[in-house]
Amino acid sequence: MLELIDITKVYKGGKGGKGGKRAVDGMTMHLNPGLLGLLGPNGAGKSSLMRIMSTVTRPTSGQVRYQGTDVLADPDRLRRELGYLPQDFGAYPNLTSREFLSYLAAAKGLSARSAKARIDELLQLVNLTEAVKRPLGTYSGGMLRRVGIAQALLADPKVIVVDEPTAGLDPEERVRFRNLLSDLAADRVVMLSTHIVSDVESVASDIAVVAQGRLLRRGAPDDLLREVDGQVWEVMVAPAEVPAVQARHVVSRTMRTANGVRLRLLAPAPPTRDAARVPPDLEDAYLGIVHRSAARTPASQQAVGR
Repeated sequence: MLELIDITKVYKGGKGGKGGKRAVDGMTMHLNPGLLGLLGPNGAGKSSLMRIMSTVTRPTSGQVRYQGTDVLADPDRLRRELGYLPQDFGAYPNLTSREFLSYLAAAKGLSARSAKARIDELLQLVNLTEAVKRPLGTYSGGMLRRVGIAQALLADPKVIVVDEPTAGLDPEERVRFRNLLSDLAADRVVMLSTHIVSDVESVASDIAVVAQGRLLRRGAPDDLLREVDGQVWEVMVAPAEVPAVQARHVVSRTMRTANGVRLRLLAPAPPTRDAARVPPDLEDAYLGIVHRSAARTPASQQAVGR
């Protein structure tokens, strides 16, 4: 339904356009209805790719096709069926959430009657009914994020693109929103971009790992777990030993205990004599894939995304 073909985005650098950086470096993806989790560190090029998908910016090279239509030549074909929540979502501070959503609904061509019913439904869905009369300038960051989620769903889109959607949400709201996206993905293309593994591991059956502007791996969670099968260990070390272990291995988490510091790390062989092998989780797989890619990439090429 939605195709990204050999997408490259180069941002021009300083004087004369020299020193440009490749934020996206030859990515190709084919998306059908379902939820794709786009997982990568900050600076991986996720936001640049999503702005291209959402027709906000054009790629330096490559093609975007939606149901056979060349989106770069005819962006309105996709825009009519697109819901987009950017990472940096802005709103008019003097408007209430209802007024803001009504304004956007009119811009999308919704009738006043259908817009009112849809806005009522969405405000309840994102738990903002009690704050509906307050101006947006008085909302917290998490509340504004919920308004952004509501605006992305206004026109009941067939393609939903959300960039770091749970930023600023409390744990209960994050779970609620992830479940909502999972439900919507039954018959829609949904792409959720994040650097937080927990945002995708419970809802995405298709995960793409990106770093340094490139697609590193794409597959089901079980496929990614196989990348680090047998390579995840837990060890107990003294606090003073932690920096040395972190210098030698990819450490996915640390836990301080009364007996020392328990480290979970990736290594092809037991890192210590008393290391215990443990089953991998998605965070282990993600870190392993990203760090292996970084180790193979010259330092001069690593800071490319935005």
